[in-house]
Amino acid sequence: MPQSPYKTDGAAPTDAPARRVPFADLGAQYQRHKQEFRLAMDRVILNNRFINGQEVAEFEQSFASYCKTAYAIGVGSGTDALELALMGLGIGQGDEVITTPHTFIATAEAIALSGATPVFADIDPLTYQIDPAALESKITAKTKAIIPVHLYGHPAPMPEILAIAKKHGLRVIEDVAQAHGATINGQTVGGIGDVGCFSFYPGKNLGAYGDAGAVTTNDSELAARIAKLRDHGRSTKYLHEIVGRNSRLDTLQAALLNVKLKHLPKWTASRQAAAAHYQEKLAGLPLTLPAVAEGCEPVYHLYVVRCQDRDGLSAFLKANGIDSGVHYPTPLHLQPALAYLGYSAGDFPRTEEAAANILSLPMFPEITRDQIDYVAATIQRFFQA
Repeated sequence: MPQSPYKTDGAAPTDAPARRVPFADLGAQYQRHKQEFRLAMDRVILNNRFINGQEVAEFEQSFASYCKTAYAIGVGSGTDALELALMGLGIGQGDEVITTPHTFIATAEAIALSGATPVFADIDPLTYQIDPAALESKITAKTKAIIPVHLYGHPAPMPEILAIAKKHGLRVIEDVAQAHGATINGQTVGGIGDVGCFSFYPGKNLGAYGDAGAVTTNDSELAARIAKLRDHGRSTKYLHEIVGRNSRLDTLQAALLNVKLKHLPKWTASRQAAAAHYQEKLAGLPLTLPAVAEGCEPVYHLYVVRCQDRDGLSAFLKANGIDSGVHYPTPLHLQPALAYLGYSAGDFPRTEEAAANILSLPMFPEITRDQIDYVAATIQRFFQA
């Protein structure tokens, strides 16, 4: 393996400040809002309505309004949201669903668990979103749906995807796990396709204190079917019209999300300001910085750069007290769990190249300009070493 031209031993200069910049900081968020969080959860505990309490309905209404959709259905997780959307649309054995290989495995996992076959299409190397031309080339007579992933908080190219879907008679399921509130041409993601699937995993832009998720749609029949599917297929307590599952959004999580949703616009603005400061401070360094497609307003769930010596840079940041991550190091078509699909290394070169050199820098609403300055200065020292 060729040696890196940069300093990679991770040693920090002796005069470096002893400090740490976390990748995310949920503790800081809690300290700022703990009274609100505690009061909301205390109300649920005192009312003893842990399942299907009024806070669930309140959150569903508020979140639908936030996403500019007619309906939001709270569910157990983002993965469940994807599975329930596929079930609700009747997609299963013998069908194919096209998605990106550059995402978390839950997207393909949900397709596989539905009985359908995940089919991958390569990405746009600038935005990391699924490439519409590559997508269309994968359509067959078995294709029933497309799952674009709004990765890192940047919208997928929805106008092109919707045009392709309309041309071929396909359903569009948006994976919005990382993009709460992002817009494209003024439209909020999650309300553009047939159905949107959200995760409220704790580290998301809107995060619960455990697993939680939601499905959004403007289709009343689909909303009613998914609402039944998530709750054992029941219409009344002991009357079950269809075979469903247990994937309810519990009331404690809904109560917390009700509080957090009120702060989300402010938190999103803070993420966008942090991204802008990163762009300014990292300009001119041998990195590829995040690109924004025309008409898009990303919400920066992650701030992802590209570096030819990604591992060296990551080690140097760690040695200087700065956390970083890789999202994602192994593309889905190379995951052992999906080996049965028959893909090989080289099948999606743009995805594989991105996986080899992307690095996620610290990003959270409470990150300070001083912290970003320190991250940028440390990166600059890495390249100067």
